[in-house]
Amino acid sequence: MDAIQKELLAQIADLHEVPQGAYNFRVNGKGAGRNTTENIDIVTKEDKDGIDIIIKPGTKNESVHIPVMMAQTGLQETVYNDFYIGEDANVTIVAGCGIHNGGDKDSKHDGIHTFHIGRNARVRYVEKHYGTGEGTGERIMNPQTIVHIEEGGYMEMDTVQIKGVDSTVRVTKADLADRATIVIKEKIMTHGKQYAKTDFVVDLNGEDCGANVMSRSVARDESKQEFVSRINGNNKCNGHTECDAILMDHGCVTAVPELTANHLDAALIHEAAIGKIAGDQIIKLMTLGLSEEEAEQEIISGFLK
Repeated sequence: MDAIQKELLAQIADLHEVPQGAYNFRVNGKGAGRNTTENIDIVTKEDKDGIDIIIKPGTKNESVHIPVMMAQTGLQETVYNDFYIGEDANVTIVAGCGIHNGGDKDSKHDGIHTFHIGRNARVRYVEKHYGTGEGTGERIMNPQTIVHIEEGGYMEMDTVQIKGVDSTVRVTKADLADRATIVIKEKIMTHGKQYAKTDFVVDLNGEDCGANVMSRSVARDESKQEFVSRINGNNKCNGHTECDAILMDHGCVTAVPELTANHLDAALIHEAAIGKIAGDQIIKLMTLGLSEEEAEQEIISGFLK
């Protein structure tokens, strides 16, 4: 990998060298390195672009890294990755996409990830998106995450859009069986004239299953964001969704939390808060020696941590 690709890898996967365990690197639309383990197999799809990640039942404390780096202006791709997590497994999956666009053509990566999480399996999924480059072409990412969780399964999603993504529509759909749980944590910052939309749909089908969807975002300059979260309580279950957003400059945020209870014992809660940084917070930090700009940055960093 060249210097640009290494920088992208560091930003989206916190990697500065080849990781231990299973991994699959994708660079400019092609495979650029792969490793499998005794418990984790990675297989190239034959019918479309993408891979299957197969994790054996009972696999414990192993990880899979599947970063995507694009530095070829004008490259546009759709990739399908399917994850099969066996019963009682406990794994961490680190994904993400970094686009460097130094030209005048749009570059786009659409990643469709489908998870099949077995009984009592636990998955931590980390996905970061990052854009860079001084070209006039846009950096576009449209991730889709589809999650099926069997009885007693657990998934924690930690999704971050770091910077530099001009347009994104982020779709997540999940359905849960008995005693299954999903926790979704989203952090987004937009600037310039960027646009970001997130759309969550969670179907709580199983008895005593639960969902917690949390989004924190900052909209700067003239950027626009939309947050839509739908939780459907179809059984005795617990669901919570919240959106906290900070507006700066001429930013715009729309939040639409939606709950539907189709069962008498569905307990569902939603919260949404949008506002500017409080002036007293800035003044307090400025009394400690920070400039106004430094104070704002400190507040934003803490908010998105």
